[in-house]
Amino acid sequence: MDKTTINVSRLSKSFNGQNVVRDISFDIKKGEVFGLIGPNGAGKTTIIRMLLDIMRPDSGEIRIQNDKLCDEIKNRIGYLPEERGLYKKLTVFETLLYLGALNERDSKERAGMLLEKMGMFAHKDKKISELSKGMQQKIQIIASIIHDPEFIILDEPFSGLDPVNMRLVKDLIIELGKAGKTILISTHMMEQVEQMCSRIFMINKGEGVLYGSIDEIKTRYGKNTVLLEFEGDLKNIPGVKKMNNSGHYAELILESGTDTQAILKNLAEMVRVNKFEISTPSLNEIFIRVVEGT
Repeated sequence: MDKTTINVSRLSKSFNGQNVVRDISFDIKKGEVFGLIGPNGAGKTTIIRMLLDIMRPDSGEIRIQNDKLCDEIKNRIGYLPEERGLYKKLTVFETLLYLGALNERDSKERAGMLLEKMGMFAHKDKKISELSKGMQQKIQIIASIIHDPEFIILDEPFSGLDPVNMRLVKDLIIELGKAGKTILISTHMMEQVEQMCSRIFMINKGEGVLYGSIDEIKTRYGKNTVLLEFEGDLKNIPGVKKMNNSGHYAELILESGTDTQAILKNLAEMVRVNKFEISTPSLNEIFIRVVEGT
């Protein structure tokens, strides 16, 4: 049985004679957390708007559960837009009940459950304007799924969140996927994509440049990376082509044919090595390489 829920086939869109999306094809399966990634201006938002039927493609087709987009299907989609918009003068609970009612749902019980899950139940009677940016973001996420949609599109869901709340949101998304929801996430946070998504589609300058499982894509880029945890002052090392240094952590991209034992020996003479792991490059590094064309 085909478990494909969303099928995008040869989608193209142009504005004022300029191609914004060209011949894009991918599918998303039931229960999958799927990543749509790419730099700013690559065409991600245009794809999302076409998935939501906000705009129509010039050519190509979108099918959800093998049907063309219609009002009945669109009512089963939950959407978190990048541009946030909540009713500032309403309380948290009033906002969620109102948005649930728009979708003909009695959302009282579900609103309470989701607020509890997101650590927001104690704030249910506060006005939206009284909440911090991170709190408003969590309410916006709850609002996008209050009607219990089957298909969920989340545009930059981690924006404005601290690490604790990022974990709460991530756990919620994973839980929704396990419950059989079909989820598309668009974000610049490659670490979150790597941890959550089974497959990705990367668009750059309107064209698809990476598509498949994260493991397969990382393997394609070779096992020429060292993940390093260290103490001390890390300097340039012969055989290291590129160094992504974050203080006490670094990702070393090795030149072809480099002896990793020689790298380790040089490192041990320079810094205290707490972790030395030969690995595939991170998704963030692959993202940079593709965008820079290297």
